[in-house]
Amino acid sequence: MRKKITIGLALAMVAGATMYAQVNIQFVEYDLPNGMHVILHQDRSVPIVAQVMAYHVGSKNEQPDRTGFAHFFEHLMFEGSPNIPRGQFFKIVQNAGGELNAFTSFDKTVYFISVPSNQVELAMYLESERMLQLKIDSIGVETQRGVVKEERKQGLENRPYGTIMEQTFSHAYKVHPYRWTPIGSAQYIDRATYDEFRQFYKSYYVPNNACLVLAGDIDIDKTKELIKKYYGEIPRGSGEIYRPKVTEPPQATEVRDTVYDNIQLPAVIEAYHMPSQGTKDYYALSMLTSLLSDGESSRLNNRLVDKEKIALGVQSLPFPLEDPSLFLFFGMANFGKSPKEVETVAQQEIDRTKQELISENEFTKIRNGRETGFIEKNRTVLGKAFQLADYYLFFGDANLINSEIQRYMAVTREDLKRVANEYLTDKSRTVLYYLPKTKAQ
Repeated sequence: MRKKITIGLALAMVAGATMYAQVNIQFVEYDLPNGMHVILHQDRSVPIVAQVMAYHVGSKNEQPDRTGFAHFFEHLMFEGSPNIPRGQFFKIVQNAGGELNAFTSFDKTVYFISVPSNQVELAMYLESERMLQLKIDSIGVETQRGVVKEERKQGLENRPYGTIMEQTFSHAYKVHPYRWTPIGSAQYIDRATYDEFRQFYKSYYVPNNACLVLAGDIDIDKTKELIKKYYGEIPRGSGEIYRPKVTEPPQATEVRDTVYDNIQLPAVIEAYHMPSQGTKDYYALSMLTSLLSDGESSRLNNRLVDKEKIALGVQSLPFPLEDPSLFLFFGMANFGKSPKEVETVAQQEIDRTKQELISENEFTKIRNGRETGFIEKNRTVLGKAFQLADYYLFFGDANLINSEIQRYMAVTREDLKRVANEYLTDKSRTVLYYLPKTKAQ
């Protein structure tokens, strides 16, 4: 009886997930005269509104001798304006019962505020203030120089394995700006002048480089009026927005190196060049990573961690970027094991995906997992706001929030085998061994 109940519940959950995935998320979108794109989604299930302001600028837009600008501005944008005292931005939102934060990636910088629905006008006022007239002065700049340098020190330099992303991307890319990561270089932030910071702000923090999303307990018509009031009169940026047109040349031979870090256990990182997000092969490679490392029963976890106990942990993932990106594998060696042992067994499992079609059972499992993950991203108003902003910013199609799952579902078992053979090749990969500093000669 217990077995029948378990199977029945499982079937119900799968059916429920499928039905939920087909629910259409309704939204309204339009452009203001100044070029800012606006997306509004009404969800009155809870009295909360999420505001997301996504700027189409990340570390990719920086110059090689001024890396870290996008991340620096993520911090500087909280310094206030002529109408918002320095250091009060967080306090104002928190006192209103809300929360806020921001993050920077290679391709975007995002600011988000979640507030009770009766405070939505406050959220708009605060965000519009820093778009219109951010305070960029010596006090704010010098304060944030110190903050960013300390963040780099604590997050990368003094953290075990903290430099993995920086080392991997700098080894895998030779000409594309993805060769540096968003955290940037402390020395370049130190060298930058106040005028350079002001110019960066004038270039990228403009309405025509932004997407505003409000999702949650809103009245669409009233929200449009408030958006017009707070954002409508902000002037459009007058200069051309720099978009790098750099193509990374195909990698001809494998790159290998060793990094000595303040760690106890060695690790191996492999990075394969892959297509940008949104392409057909991106979706196939994304599902391939689910086969390899999603969950304890995945192939790499099952063999490296559970059965042979060569690794303490493994993970593979496709890095979703606007330009061609990297398919990453990370494996931390178990006590007494070497990165070479981890790499050898991981390669055997990767080779297996090249040589044979995965089973129907495995394929059904990763399809179900992908659908569940897609649903989970859209369960909260903030999650939906993030997704709507991303889909517009990078694809120009916010309705992918409803339809992108179909692209994953279109991937076949044959596609998984094909992309493994096409992209996971020795010549296109970068391999880094992370070893304890005590092993350095």
